[in-house]
Amino acid sequence: MSDQIKHECGVAFIRLRKPLSYYQQKYGTALYGLNKLYLLMEKQHNRGQDGAGVATIKLDIEPGKRYISRHRSMASNAVADIFEYIQKKFADVEKEYPEKMKDAEWLKENISFTGEVLLGHLRYGTHGKNSIENCHPFLRQNNWMTRNLVIAGNFNMTNVDELLQQLYELGQHPKEKADTVTVLEKIGHFLDSEVQGLFDQFKREGNDDNIQISKMIGDNMDVAKILRKSAKNWDGGYTIAGILGHGDAFIMRDPSGIRPAFYYIDDEIVVATSERPAIQTAFNIPLDKIKEVLPGHALIIKKDGSVSEEQFSEPKEKKSCSFERIYFSRGSDASIYRERKQLGRLLCPQILDAVGNDIKNTVFSYIPNTAEIAFYGMVEGVNKYVKQYQRDRLLNRDDKITDEELSEVLSLAPRVEKIAIKDVKLRTFITQDADRSEMVAHVYDTTYGLINKGADTLVVLDDSIVRGTTLKQSILKILDRLGPKKIVVVSSAPQIRYPDCYGIDMSRMGEFVAFEAAVSLLKETGQEDILLDAYQKAKASAELPKEDVENYVKAIYSPFTDQQISDRIAKIITPKEINAEVHVIYQTLDNLHKACPDHLGDWYFSGDYPTPGGNKVVNRAFANWMEGKNQRAYM
Repeated sequence: MSDQIKHECGVAFIRLRKPLSYYQQKYGTALYGLNKLYLLMEKQHNRGQDGAGVATIKLDIEPGKRYISRHRSMASNAVADIFEYIQKKFADVEKEYPEKMKDAEWLKENISFTGEVLLGHLRYGTHGKNSIENCHPFLRQNNWMTRNLVIAGNFNMTNVDELLQQLYELGQHPKEKADTVTVLEKIGHFLDSEVQGLFDQFKREGNDDNIQISKMIGDNMDVAKILRKSAKNWDGGYTIAGILGHGDAFIMRDPSGIRPAFYYIDDEIVVATSERPAIQTAFNIPLDKIKEVLPGHALIIKKDGSVSEEQFSEPKEKKSCSFERIYFSRGSDASIYRERKQLGRLLCPQILDAVGNDIKNTVFSYIPNTAEIAFYGMVEGVNKYVKQYQRDRLLNRDDKITDEELSEVLSLAPRVEKIAIKDVKLRTFITQDADRSEMVAHVYDTTYGLINKGADTLVVLDDSIVRGTTLKQSILKILDRLGPKKIVVVSSAPQIRYPDCYGIDMSRMGEFVAFEAAVSLLKETGQEDILLDAYQKAKASAELPKEDVENYVKAIYSPFTDQQISDRIAKIITPKEINAEVHVIYQTLDNLHKACPDHLGDWYFSGDYPTPGGNKVVNRAFANWMEGKNQRAYM
């Protein structure tokens, strides 16, 4: 999208179900798991470029030997940096003891990261919280093997204050007010309780061999019970992967299915990722063999390699994030590709109306590369209209058509061009506003000579318009130099009106051009009292239980139609100095649901949050805006 927004995050999990020697013999390397983990992470590189991390656990290691390895990086290419660090360990072995590279057991005993359980994470930071300490996986260490915990996830909790208070009441004192810390410590607390409960049970049953008891604890640990207790009061969207020190592992998904999670199992491997194509590509797996973790369920992999999918929380109405389909996930997923094309097709009636059905004098293009697939769908839709137009002109007439008219009708076709090209080498590093605005105006280059000046309408498709800043400061100015009489900016997503609180970096009301448009219209029509009323309700609701709170910000948009807000957005984003008329078209909510019928999570468009904490967040975000506070509305 032309206005970049960030998304948190991506996970990649692998459990090798055979000894490392098996992979050495079959695939020629004991590093099979590491190689596949690297592929899974690179194939999800779109999900996080602010940092990455890897953790591995070795099974059945003798006491006194390291069995947990972890490395995190914030390098510009963090995934490559991590695996270069890991690979160097094996390069040193190959240089000094080349024969050892074929000895899987020796590598496991002597070289870190040669484990059977592997977990990778890709991260986008939010609101400046971007340090190595914020990079997953997180590690909770203990001398008891079964009490060690590694987690990494794609999640945001809306009720961090409530969860922190519960940790205080349990006697804990977390070092930081963050959802990552609360999740880690909450699972860790009930992990400790499970271990202690089993220890006491086996002692009561007359077992005095603590070494044997420790093994029995690992064999009998009820991971689903730990997750049920841990997640009891969580409010948010999450996919969380975790590994316990002795080898049990899990991948859990929130009850509304907000965040994505896919997995594949065969007799050699269990693999889970945030995106399906990563598994397809890395393992050459047919689409129908890859499954989705059910909402409110966890995929649990025991140390012995057995796998089950168990419910840890009552599933709710499925509200999978539609932004995953519109923008974040890679379009190489077959269903996402089809959905994005359909989003483009469904926009055609609005586009044709905006250009007066004048195909001959309209040029169709798109802005960021992520809009390309939807653009293909839009062009298909326009082509369908052209064919129908040709059919009507040729068949529904009484007189004979002339050769000139026939040529004109048959030659009609959409004019499809690559108009704007982003200059990826240009960095707007200058911080002074005036100078920076000048630099931003040159982030995109254009293709000259394709527009008939003063005659053509230029239609440009974007996959979403969030702030409109890049359009105003850069793109529209550049496009206007081409001389179109009209520029129609089309968004394949509906108007973003509300903050996200489940993993997308969109949390402040003032960042949304749709909100700016609604406020502008309220002031222009003398309805500013609606703002004050919504603010008073939002403030009053701050002390209420989240279950009793409504989204009071909806009232700000209710006096106006979608088209009125779109027209005001066009006015806001139009630079004063350009000559072309600017028109803005947004996808409708109904068409979004038609295109993405299995991903109905649309709270950033509709304000209908799938969890009670979402209403708390949107009201807090609005109150912050009214009070002039430029801060995040959730932890």
